[in-house]
Amino acid sequence: MKATRIAALLMGISWLASAGEAYAQSDLPPAKILRSLQFVQDSVVLGDHSARDMQKYLLETIDTTLRTADASIFEDSRNADAALAYIMSGGNPQTLDYLVARDVQGHFDSRVINVLQKYFNGRGIQAEKIITDILPEYRKGVLGPYLMLIAGNIVVNKDPVGSLAFFDDARLTAPGTIIEEAALRRSIIAMMQAKQSDKTLEYIRKYAVRFLHSPYASQFADLFVSFVVESHGSVQQDKIAEIAQLMDKERAEEIYLRIARQASLRGEVDLARFATEQSMALTSQTGDATRVPLSKLYSGLASVPSEAVHSASDTLASIPNEELSPRDIALRDAAQAIAEQIVRKPAFETSQGGADGNSTGDKAILQANSDDILPQKQSGQAVAGAPLEEFFDKSRARLNEIDSLLEQEER
Repeated sequence: MKATRIAALLMGISWLASAGEAYAQSDLPPAKILRSLQFVQDSVVLGDHSARDMQKYLLETIDTTLRTADASIFEDSRNADAALAYIMSGGNPQTLDYLVARDVQGHFDSRVINVLQKYFNGRGIQAEKIITDILPEYRKGVLGPYLMLIAGNIVVNKDPVGSLAFFDDARLTAPGTIIEEAALRRSIIAMMQAKQSDKTLEYIRKYAVRFLHSPYASQFADLFVSFVVESHGSVQQDKIAEIAQLMDKERAEEIYLRIARQASLRGEVDLARFATEQSMALTSQTGDATRVPLSKLYSGLASVPSEAVHSASDTLASIPNEELSPRDIALRDAAQAIAEQIVRKPAFETSQGGADGNSTGDKAILQANSDDILPQKQSGQAVAGAPLEEFFDKSRARLNEIDSLLEQEER
C-alpha cells in the first residue's frame, strides 16, 4: 500500500510540474489544487519529507489562484469550501479577509467566516458556541475535520477533557491525514493538562505508531520527555520502554538521553538511572560512540545526590572536555564541584590533637563544627536526613540555574 501511495505521489508531482504554467495563470479551480495540496501534506506527515517543497509550492499557488480568480468561480460551493480549507491548512489568513471583502454575492458561509476570523485573531473562545452549532452540518463535508480540530483548539485550555470529543472526531473522520496527526498531538497536550496519565500514554502510543516520521514529531518528542519527567515517577518504566520500542534505535536513544538530562536536573534519580542505562544499551547497538560521554555525564549527574556520590565524582572527572559541548562542560564542572563538596571530610577529622585523640582542642573543634555538619534536634529526636536533603536540594537548584543560563545564551 505504501509503494502504491508513493507511486501515486510521484505521478501527482509529475503532473503538477507539467501544469506549472497553468498554475501561474490560475487556470485550475481551487478545489483541484486543494486535493493535490491535501495529498502532499498527508504524504509529508507520513514520512515523505521530500514532498515539503511541493507543499510550499501548492500553498503559494492556491493563494495566487484565490486572489486572481474571478469571483464567479466561488458560485461552485466546492471552490468556496476549498478556499476555506486552504486557510485552515496553513494558508495565509489575510487571504480570507481579502475574499470576504469581495464576497458581494455571499458565496461564503458567514458563520464559518466569523469563526475563522475570531480564531485567527486570537479570540477563538468567542466563537465556541457558533462552531459547536454548525459542526453537525459540516461534519461529513470537506470542512468538517478542519472545523473539529479548530473547535478542540478553542476549548482545550478551558476544558481539556471536553476537547477530546472534537480531536477524536477530527482524527477519526480524516485517518492518515495531517489532520489526524495534528489531532493526536493536541490530544497529548490536552491529557497532560488534565493530568490523566493513562490517557496521555494512550495517545502517545497512537502517535508513535502512526506518525513517528512526521516533521512535527520533534514536538511529540518534547511532549513525551516532559510527560515522563514531570510525572514524578508515576509513569512506570516498562511503559516508557514500551513506547521507546516503537521507535528506531537512534531516535529511542536520543529520547532516553533527553529524559536522563531532565530527570538528573530535577533530582529524579531512579528515572535518570533508568534512562541512562537504556541509552547505554542502545548505544552498544547503534555504535554511536559520540553519545557515550553524554550517557556518562547524565549518569554522573543522577548519582551526585545519592550514596554513589564517590563513583559519580570519578565518572564526571573521566569525561574529556573535547567530548562535550560547552553547555555540558559547564554542567559537568558544576556537578563535579558539588560532588567534591559532599565527599570532602569535615574539618575536625583532619585536626591534630593529643595522643589519645580526645584533647580539649579536638573537643573545641568538634563543638565549633557541630552546627555545620550535625542535624538539629527537634523534640529530643535527631532529624538526620533534613540537612543533607536541604544540601541536595540546593545543589540541584544550582545545576538548574546553570543549565537555564546556558540555554538562554544559546538562543
